[in-house]
Amino acid sequence: MKRLSLHGTGCLAVSLALVLGACSHPAPPARPIPEVGVVVAKPTDIPVTRTYSGRLAATLTAQVRARVTGIVLQRVYKEGTDVKDGQVLFKIDPAPLEANLRAAEGQLAQAQATAHDAELKARRSRQLGAKGLLAKQDVDDAIAAAAEADAAVKAAQATVENAQINLGYATVTAPISGRAGRANVTQGALVSPTDSTPLTTVQVIDPIYANFSEPMAEVEQLRQAEKSGDLKLAAPDKAEVQIMLPDGGAYPHTGTLDFTDLAVDPTTGAIDLRAVVPNPEHALLPGMFVKIRLTMGTLHGAFLLPQAAIQRDDDGAFVYVVGTGDKVVRRRVGLGIERGPDWIVLRGLARGAPVVVSGIQKAQPGEQVKPVAYHPAEDAASASGTAN
Repeated sequence: MKRLSLHGTGCLAVSLALVLGACSHPAPPARPIPEVGVVVAKPTDIPVTRTYSGRLAATLTAQVRARVTGIVLQRVYKEGTDVKDGQVLFKIDPAPLEANLRAAEGQLAQAQATAHDAELKARRSRQLGAKGLLAKQDVDDAIAAAAEADAAVKAAQATVENAQINLGYATVTAPISGRAGRANVTQGALVSPTDSTPLTTVQVIDPIYANFSEPMAEVEQLRQAEKSGDLKLAAPDKAEVQIMLPDGGAYPHTGTLDFTDLAVDPTTGAIDLRAVVPNPEHALLPGMFVKIRLTMGTLHGAFLLPQAAIQRDDDGAFVYVVGTGDKVVRRRVGLGIERGPDWIVLRGLARGAPVVVSGIQKAQPGEQVKPVAYHPAEDAASASGTAN
């Protein structure tokens, strides 16, 4: 029997060690815990606002028209300026109207003389009739003639008064205080009460109306939120209105909701609304198209979450919340409306819940994460760097 030499045994041991060393692997490192950005849910009172397109209108509009026929002698006011109630705007040639007044006054004097004579005759007839010297029929005729003459005096007096009124109409005054617009007639123009075009228009623009429409679907949404207790609607005279100017700036004076129509427009499915807005500087003008921001009420105990935190599936909206042991939990939520970069969450969250906003792709329900405070600026910068 052959015996192995020590040299051969040593070589075999070295070879076996080399083989075993080549087949062994180090243990894989533990998977790092993903980091997610979270915001802490804090209930707050949130004003509910809507933005609509609207048009401004004067609160009062009076068309100034000629009430007598005549030639315009003068435009007294300055176009586009404020006028007072009763201020003279135009002067119409009064000569024909003065002549009519004088003629009416002459007819009145004639009627008064005739009535005086008829009264004297009626008085004498009564005296003679009482003595039996005049027939009763003659007495009655004299009394009737006196009454007829008296009626003629009254008619003549009414004619004089009408002529005086018409003469007053030769001076055209402002029916209300407001801003007088452009004159539609010039000196020398013949005007008449039957003209379709007014001499000018006076408008009250302080305060001014803002007319707009709200879809009925939004009205119903607000009513349902009010019934559920999530929303407290403001009274119509308390609902705040902010005018956004065409240049994007906000008008400095806020108004209030003044009118809500009782019917829905069948062509648009919207309800007409009107706000009254102070306009002391007359910066707002009738006919302007503006954006109207309406604060309808206040949501109590709602949450504002960044839009990135809201996820959706076939069953609706949900968020990821970091729960016990820093493990991710899915929570169904009830949404309100968007407000800028955020969503209003009405239901499904508890005060102090850490909601995942960034790193959502790393957050899986039931898995552990490392929550850190969410910073929108850092998240935007990271997204920008990824895009570049």
